[in-house]
Amino acid sequence: MTSLRSRALTVGAVVLLVILIDQATKTWAENALRHGPIDILGPIKFELTFNSGFSFSIGQGHPLLITVAAVVLAIAVGGYALMTPSRLNRIAASLVTGGALSNVSDRLFRHNHGAVIDFIRFPHWPIFNLADSAITVGVVLLLIAGVIDGRHERSQR
Repeated sequence: MTSLRSRALTVGAVVLLVILIDQATKTWAENALRHGPIDILGPIKFELTFNSGFSFSIGQGHPLLITVAAVVLAIAVGGYALMTPSRLNRIAASLVTGGALSNVSDRLFRHNHGAVIDFIRFPHWPIFNLADSAITVGVVLLLIAGVIDGRHERSQR
């Protein structure tokens, strides 16, 4: 069993790393993509957009409600990350928390009228940023951990 201090260090490190990388890439995107998109590979491109919705442009037009919901989510998932004994769950929940907090910081501290910066465009997929990716990867890892834990519990019976 890991100590609360050790769990807090892991959670803090993952959350901080997600925020720093996401904010750095958004600052780059704001500067480098100001005059138009950059083609990366085939139909994949970097293109500057501003999203007032949730991840992947869901729920556009309600930035205050989304900001409050994201803060509540970050607090709840961050609390779970601190309390779970599972390292996989801790890292996964920290990815979700870091992504949510980084997007909230866009809404609060960048001057984009409550919108976040999105810039990664794949064909047939909503435009997104690295915070959205961290949230998605974290949720998938939480689901995988849940399946693994469920199998483990059934095998113990």
